[in-house]
Amino acid sequence: MYELIILSLLMRFPLHGYLMMKITNDQIGPWARISSGTLSTILNKLEQTGLIAVMEQEGDAARGDRRARTYTITGRGRKRFHQLMMDTSSNLGEYQKFFHHKLVYSDLLRPDERLLLINHYINYCQATILHSQTEMEGIVHELAEHPNPVFLENVLRIMKHTKQLWQAEYDWAKSIREQELSKTATPLEGSV
Repeated sequence: MYELIILSLLMRFPLHGYLMMKITNDQIGPWARISSGTLSTILNKLEQTGLIAVMEQEGDAARGDRRARTYTITGRGRKRFHQLMMDTSSNLGEYQKFFHHKLVYSDLLRPDERLLLINHYINYCQATILHSQTEMEGIVHELAEHPNPVFLENVLRIMKHTKQLWQAEYDWAKSIREQELSKTATPLEGSV
């Protein structure tokens, strides 16, 4: 996720490492944090692979202060950003977090690409809701004869709550799609 966040930030404007760390921690917090060491390692990797570059500024070399270095995204980095944004098959267990982050930077995509991501996420939510429902039915069947009915009640309470959260996420994603469709309601240039 850090690669996507860093490239996303640099798609907007060049940044110093410290400011990248601050913004990243604000986005992923309050419980998760990226350390300066981890950020430095990621920045070095991205620089070595040609996805980002250091913008040389007067005085940087003389000071030798790596935190004061300003990073910018390269052409390869822009392509990688687009690839990461359009990836809908990796990190499925954490895709909700990824989608939320992607939504922040979705204005950097074409309208049809935004709709593709939103539609995929709606389907992801639907699949999760269906899975929850199926699992609840299975648990009820499997534990119908369990000697401790409180255990079944507690399991079902959590499963119902999870299903409700995903239903709310699904409804929210549908509202985002409606907003997106209203933006693109005007005929595209050159369409029949």
